[in-house]
Amino acid sequence: MHTDRIKLPFQFDVERLLADLKTAEAKVDWISHFVKDNYEGDWSVIPLTAQKGRDHPILMASAIPGDKDFIPTPFLEACPYFQKVIDRFKTKYCSIRLMKLAAGSEIKEHKDFDLDLDEVRLHIPLITHADVAFYVNNDRVNMESGECWYLRLSDPHRVVNNSQIDRVHLVMDFELNDWLRELMTINQVSE
Repeated sequence: MHTDRIKLPFQFDVERLLADLKTAEAKVDWISHFVKDNYEGDWSVIPLTAQKGRDHPILMASAIPGDKDFIPTPFLEACPYFQKVIDRFKTKYCSIRLMKLAAGSEIKEHKDFDLDLDEVRLHIPLITHADVAFYVNNDRVNMESGECWYLRLSDPHRVVNNSQIDRVHLVMDFELNDWLRELMTINQVSE
């Protein structure tokens, strides 16, 4: 069983995802990821949720550890399909953002130690390419636009964008409740 990556049983409408991406990009500029040591090139975010009281886009793009009180940003409020996607998950949302890895950029191998016990991260590719390689435990995970994936990112992972286009994912952190745990369990695939 692969437990470090699970394709969940959702296929979201790519055209509607891209329409909301365009709306969000019209509302706010992409914000450089704040952990500069973890990447080379351009890795940036648009925050769709933020902790209460963090009203500036740069503050919205980062989170205070331990504070789980997230609210929609004005950028999410302008994107009805993103809201519908988030509402499909029957658990409490935490940090939700669009993440762009520019053409020719790389996310260096690292671990997200705050994930996978009480909170998990799901990825929905909006824009991707065959030359974008996402590795978990040195094993490539092939994700297509509109799919939804759980990736165990407390394990070593890295991403290389060797394509000529910017890769964009909708990245959603959710509390791990019984509903989500069962969904992940029944969708594990043996190899």
